[in-house]
Parts: sequence; structure tokens; C-alpha cells
Amino acid sequence: MKHATQTPAPPAGGGRREGAPAPGAGSARHGLVRRGRAGQWAAWAFLAPVVAYLLAFYVYPLYRNIDLSLRNYTVRSFVQGDAPFTGFANYAKVFADATFGPALWHTVVFTVVSLAFQFTIGLALAVFFSRNFRLSATLRALFLVPWLLPLIVSSSTWSWMLNSESGVVNAVLGVVGIGPVNWLTSPDWSLWSVTIANIWIGIPFNLVVLYSGLQAIPSHIHEAAALDGASGWQRFWKVTFPLLRPVSAITLLLGLVYTLKVFDIIWIMTKGGPSDASTTLATWSYRLGFGNLLPSFGPGAAVGNLLIVIALVFGLVYIRTQRRQGAA
Repeated sequence: MKHATQTPAPPAGGGRREGAPAPGAGSARHGLVRRGRAGQWAAWAFLAPVVAYLLAFYVYPLYRNIDLSLRNYTVRSFVQGDAPFTGFANYAKVFADATFGPALWHTVVFTVVSLAFQFTIGLALAVFFSRNFRLSATLRALFLVPWLLPLIVSSSTWSWMLNSESGVVNAVLGVVGIGPVNWLTSPDWSLWSVTIANIWIGIPFNLVVLYSGLQAIPSHIHEAAALDGASGWQRFWKVTFPLLRPVSAITLLLGLVYTLKVFDIIWIMTKGGPSDASTTLATWSYRLGFGNLLPSFGPGAAVGNLLIVIALVFGLVYIRTQRRQGAA
């Protein structure tokens, strides 16, 4: 007896076997690949101007500065480009120079005192303006004037105010019975004079950044602390200041980097004098490279690189601190 064999019926959907690619799947996949490549090219097209800018205005100048510090450049060799390689001889010359110690100390004093007063006064003003009283916006805008003025204008104004003979500061001191002070020509006062001017110029930056940080703190946190019986000072020290710590850190870091490289204020007011009493690493670097008839390009570049290293170290410390806080 013969057994009839039954042929399995084709599956629904056009007879495609299980596991076989659907019609048009290959072309769809190729379309996705093409779109992905087009997106990558578009991303590179947007990044190209930024990369070109960084290479032209950051990487190449940094390379040239390092090259200057490792060679014995003169005016002739600077033009012709045949300066001999000297290694770290320029750095050794800088460290052995009698100006290095005082310039480093003046840089530390100028930076630390400026940051301390700029941050403290800026934070106090930010807390004051965070109450949003009448004329708060107007007064806040007026405080931005020192920050918006060109530095040459601000520095020249302070030079006129602190002039020993015709300055308004000595005129006010004379009214209260205090004798004139040689603010810009005395070795005891010149560094403090440029520091005061720099503090005045940097306060608005701290005010703006810290005020923005205060506005980002939810108001209900302060209300809860007030309901728990915390005083105004306790609310600030226990609640506001800890929540403002990330903003405070970036404010101090940016202020540090800016203050380390301050040159124009000091140069316009005192030119680093008298007798190098207000010379910092920034002004010394400029004077070595451009302030003499026979410039010392190599040592000047070496001093500039030291400033870059100092700023880089503090930047790395900030990044590491932020990572630790994020991990915690």
C-alpha cells in the first residue's frame, strides 16, 4: 500500500523562508551606512574651523614659545631661524637671575591678595543683590563698568588717582590730615597700588559668576533651613556656601589663571618699578623679550612657560578635585 507524501504548504507572506533577509533589507542597510558617513563628514566639517583656530592660535604659539626657550635666539637668528639648540640653559639662567626670587614672590602676593579680596567682595555683593530689591538690576549693571572698560583706561585712571602730587587719593588723605603717599614711586607701596587696581577691576567678574550661582540654588532649601530655626549666618555658612562650592571653585580657578598673566595693569602703572618692587613673572617675561634694545628671547620665553606650567598645575588640581567630589 503506497503512502501519499504531502508537500508542506508555503509560509504566508510570499514564501520567504525563516531566517532569509527581507526584500530591500540590503539597500536599507546601505542607506543607513551612507547616512552615518554623511553625518560623520558633517561633524568634521563643523569641527574643522575650531581645530584650525586651536592649531593656529594655541598649539603653534605654544610650540614656538617652547622652541624659543630651548634655543639661543638673537635678533638675527630670530629672523633667519638658525639659533643653536641650548636645552634647558635658558631656564637655568632664569633661575639663577637675581630678579627671579623677588618676581616670583611678587607674583604670589599679587595673585593671592587679589583673589582673596575679589572673591570675598564679589561674594558679599552677590549675596546683597540676590535679595532683588528695587534698583538691584541698575546697581548691578553699574558694578560691571570696571569690567567693561578697556584695561588701558582703567590703569590710566588709577595712575592719575594715585599720583603723588595731583592724585585725588592723596588729596582726600590731606583733608583728613594724612600726608601724601608715593603710591607708584615708592618701593613699599607700588606693589600694593597695582594690587588694589587689579582687585577693583576683578570684582565685577566674581559678582556676575557668583550671583548666577546663587540664583541656581532652589529657594525652598533656604525656607526649610529658616523653618528649622537657622539664623541668616547659619543659612549662608551651612547651606548657601556648600551649595555654591562648584561655582566658587571655577571662579577662583579662572581668577587665578587671569591674575597670573596680568601684565598691562602693572606695566601701565609702574612698569614693574621702582627697582623691580612691583615686577611679576609676567612683566619680567615681557621686559626680557621686548623691553630692551637687545632682547633675550630665550629667557623671556622660559619665564612665560613657567607661568603656563603654574596655571596648568592648578587646572589639573581643580579637575582632580571635581572628579573626587563627583565620585563621592
